[in-house]
Amino acid sequence: MAENPPSNRPDDSENNDENPKDPFSEMFGALFGGAGGFDPKNLPAGLGEAMGVGNNPDAMAQMMRQAQAMMAAMSQGGSGPVNWKMATDTARQSIVGDDPSVSAARASAIANAAQLADLWLDAATALEGDGSTCRALSRTEWVEKTMPVWKSLTEPVAISVGKAITLALTEQIPEQMRPMIGGAQGMLQSLGGTMFGMQLGTAVGGLAKDVLGATDIGLPLAGSAPALVPTNLAAFGEGLEVPEQEILLFAALRECAHVRLFNRVPWLRSTLIGAIEAYARGIHIDMSRIEDAVRDIDPMNPESMQSLMGEGLFMPKRTPAQDAALEKLELVLALVEGWVDQVVAAAAVNLPSAGPLRETIRRRRASGGPAENAFASLVGLELRPRRLREAAALWAHLLDERGIEGRDAVWDHPDLMPTSEDLQDPAGFTPRRQLAEASMDDIDAALSKLLSGGFDAPEAADTAEADAEDAGDQESDGDEDTEGDAPADGEPQGK
Repeated sequence: MAENPPSNRPDDSENNDENPKDPFSEMFGALFGGAGGFDPKNLPAGLGEAMGVGNNPDAMAQMMRQAQAMMAAMSQGGSGPVNWKMATDTARQSIVGDDPSVSAARASAIANAAQLADLWLDAATALEGDGSTCRALSRTEWVEKTMPVWKSLTEPVAISVGKAITLALTEQIPEQMRPMIGGAQGMLQSLGGTMFGMQLGTAVGGLAKDVLGATDIGLPLAGSAPALVPTNLAAFGEGLEVPEQEILLFAALRECAHVRLFNRVPWLRSTLIGAIEAYARGIHIDMSRIEDAVRDIDPMNPESMQSLMGEGLFMPKRTPAQDAALEKLELVLALVEGWVDQVVAAAAVNLPSAGPLRETIRRRRASGGPAENAFASLVGLELRPRRLREAAALWAHLLDERGIEGRDAVWDHPDLMPTSEDLQDPAGFTPRRQLAEASMDDIDAALSKLLSGGFDAPEAADTAEADAEDAGDQESDGDEDTEGDAPADGEPQGK
């Protein structure tokens, strides 16, 4: 048998069957510069024209630098549904140069305001504080402290989005090409995680410039202790014509009230996360919409892809199950914000500017800002309470009807929580609960009586009735026989 001729390819030992190379890795490595960095001169002839940038090396270099950063992040961010290193780095970069450090005097002022706020809250709620010191965070520190919670919030959505995209791509690809694409599935998943991380980081960085504390979106993002962002407090107070000390104290009241609620109601956070996970399970991707959007990308604008994703490219059409999950999420957020609104209003009764500040915060929470809208477009979720005023009216009614202890006792168990019907009709909350309790008492009494033998079993009752009837029939037959045997009048016996 003739021997195979030697290969004329250089360094063939690295390309034999025992060490196969991924063609996609080679392609992207060559395109994005590999270890030597990107050089426009090394691009294949005509690639610039094909990508729409002509022979402009600067435009090509800018586009490739962004692509290189993404590819580098892909290699360092692991194989999860979200590249968290990319998310954190992007969030930090978005606030570079716009994040003054927190001075010791400012940190002390915030801690003192929170101590006073806790004293005022003691008289306004039955939920106790734990004595935690309120922290003063820079914007960068806020990003770092809140990232673990963002992970729990967004990872279920990212997992569902990744699965939906993979499924959609598989369905779009001709069957004969699927084995070829299968080898690139890992790379595509990594790319998806990197892109999601980049967009999440942009949204979190935007929020870091806007939030007043760690609970502004209705969730304890920075752990179990209160925290405020003094740089954002100063920006919030501009144009309000309210003394800075009053703004600080009102923000501390809201932050400490949120923290008390989540610390004393342990099931509350899991309920909110559960609603988000229920929403995520129903995600699917409309590939036709993506195809239409991709055709509109401007190759001359290297940031066009990023802006396209920011417009909610992957935001799915909601299913009935997702609508139910979002309705529950919106209800719980409204109840949280409504309770905080009422408690803070009572605690701040002696604060001169409490009324205007309360209305400003209400509008801010109900409408959301650009950063919250960016987050909503990314994951399809709006973490803001549209029914805040209705919820506040319900808690105010329960305070008048039951007092502080009775109002706050509603948080004792999730089964006691108000419903959408209760928000529409606060006065009917107690009668509806009493009717439900009466019905349950009747069921419990009937069950207890049955178990204790107070009720006759149907079969036993039927058997007893049948036996009684048989006994009656036999007695009747005996009487008839006796009457038949008796002698007639005047007839001698024994005849």
